[in-house]
Amino acid sequence: MENKLSKADRTRQHIVETTSVIFNIRGYAGTSLSDLTEASGLTKGGIYCNFSNKEEIALAAFDYNYDKVFNQIYKKVAEATTCYDKIMAYVRVYEQLSRKGSPQGGCPILNTSVEADDTNSLLKNRAAKAINKWKKELQELLQTGIGKGEFKTNFDIVQMALSIIALIEGGVMISKVTNSQTNLDKILKTVGILLEEIKI
Repeated sequence: MENKLSKADRTRQHIVETTSVIFNIRGYAGTSLSDLTEASGLTKGGIYCNFSNKEEIALAAFDYNYDKVFNQIYKKVAEATTCYDKIMAYVRVYEQLSRKGSPQGGCPILNTSVEADDTNSLLKNRAAKAINKWKKELQELLQTGIGKGEFKTNFDIVQMALSIIALIEGGVMISKVTNSQTNLDKILKTVGILLEEIKI
């Protein structure tokens, strides 16, 4: 039997979907209540009947934007057969999304981290949780690759996982600020170079 959302859940979902782009482009501080009402087509009362405050909407919008990016990554990871290709799926999806300008505003992890690191502990913690989850996924792929004989054993798994994340996120930041896809392409190639050094 089909599991249908309640009217309240549909309204909450509508608010999150229609405001997620605004939060990703303008950030929490730069998004006003009038932005939320205009995007959702709801009144202030309609919004605050479903969310207790703007911060709660921003957290839900972050989750929505994060899922949009990482669901595409997980699909590519599932299709890949080697640990090397599974790790490179993160790189390839970010590269493709950047070319498409998707999601609008760029990477939600990067955007939220930069804005919230000193200003909003809840959003900062949400971004930190996403990075730690990503790091754990990469560490598991690297460890599995070692076990399968794809990768050497004489490297620091945590350092490698963090370096991959830093290159991807740093590349996205540099690409956006310089308005240069070429810069991102060059930086992302470094991930492949790092992985080639540990391949057997």
